[in-house]
Amino acid sequence: MSFIRSVHGAAGSGTSPAGGTVAMARASQPAPASHGGSEPLSSGLRLLLASGAGLSVASIYYSQPMLGVMGASIGASDTTVGLVPTLTQLGYALGILLLAPLGDRFDRRRIILVKAALLSVALLLGGIAPNIGLLLAMSFAVGLTATLAQDIVPAAATLAPEHERGKVVGTVMTGLLLGILLSRVISGVVAEHFGWRAMYLVAAASVALVGVAAWRGLPRFRPTSTLSYGALLGSLASLWNKHGALRRAALAQGLVSVGFSAFWSTLAVMLHGAPFHLGSAAAGAFGLAGAAGALGAPIAGRVADRFGPEVVTRLGAALAALSFAAMLAVPWLEPNHRLWLIAASAIGFDLGAQIMLVAHQTIVFGIDPAARSRLNAVLFVCMFIGMSVGAVSGSLVLARWGWMAVTLLATASALAALAVRLFPGARTAR
Repeated sequence: MSFIRSVHGAAGSGTSPAGGTVAMARASQPAPASHGGSEPLSSGLRLLLASGAGLSVASIYYSQPMLGVMGASIGASDTTVGLVPTLTQLGYALGILLLAPLGDRFDRRRIILVKAALLSVALLLGGIAPNIGLLLAMSFAVGLTATLAQDIVPAAATLAPEHERGKVVGTVMTGLLLGILLSRVISGVVAEHFGWRAMYLVAAASVALVGVAAWRGLPRFRPTSTLSYGALLGSLASLWNKHGALRRAALAQGLVSVGFSAFWSTLAVMLHGAPFHLGSAAAGAFGLAGAAGALGAPIAGRVADRFGPEVVTRLGAALAALSFAAMLAVPWLEPNHRLWLIAASAIGFDLGAQIMLVAHQTIVFGIDPAARSRLNAVLFVCMFIGMSVGAVSGSLVLARWGWMAVTLLATASALAALAVRLFPGARTAR
């Protein structure tokens, strides 16, 4: 509870759009917020937003290292228990498309609190599920409600002063990305020592704690739209057609995600074969290299605030392309040197992809403050499409032409993203 108290106390230093002090969570009716104040966000509020994003999105990935023990424990086949992460990802994708736009229509604080409560319950029920049927149903529910992370990021952009929006979004995205990258490591350790059910219960408790902290630490948010739900979803297409900056951001992020996903979806197969002959644990350890990339997100935000997000998108795409291309030298190196090169490349392209995402969110959130949730939903839907295409195409390319062809595919996708960002109209499109 000391964490909650520190957030509660620090949050009171924020400001409202009118310039007055926002009394965050001192009473049951916190002051509303709309488009950010003039003072920097307190460290406590940043911690709340970053940890909330990380812990909620981590819920999607906890199950992946535990599938073997889960199947044996609950009496399900490998094929059936494999539906757990599939349904979770499906629920998350649908949640981004169908639920994330609601942040423009309703108070984001209320949405965050409701989703935190539902996610905590879904994790709890998944942890005590007596059969595979309930576990699968709760896996889908976890995916839907874990989109809480996609409500927190626009909330952070709304609360942040305009001059440091990139920095704040970068900090929150660091929390989100670390949640993704470290979730598998944590769940593997917990499941090995205490069982897979314990991981679900710990996850439920952590999300519940985030919910309590958000209840005490977040202000209310004024809705920025009066559209009906159907009109909100329909407006996604209108926003796409209206804003060239949104199209370029979504296309460039989707393209770099193709290479990102193609690499990670084929890495384990490549490492399993000659000359490495390494197991899945070694492939999972490479994921820790991505944590270094996630730590670059706040730096990207600061650079975007100072020099403009367009510069950061180009740097990120160029870094990703160079890092992918560097792996083309793998066949000519000694096996141990190959592993070091792959690890260094993973850090490089992961950093490139993440700083692109931070810069693209900075661009997107600046297009129309009244539509931030919907704009963010469009960006992430395109990113998920790119990741899906990358996973499928990476597997097909690997099976037919080998891993070097996968590297060429990843390099080409990053270069295509760079070309989109270098397009002459990218600087002026709105």
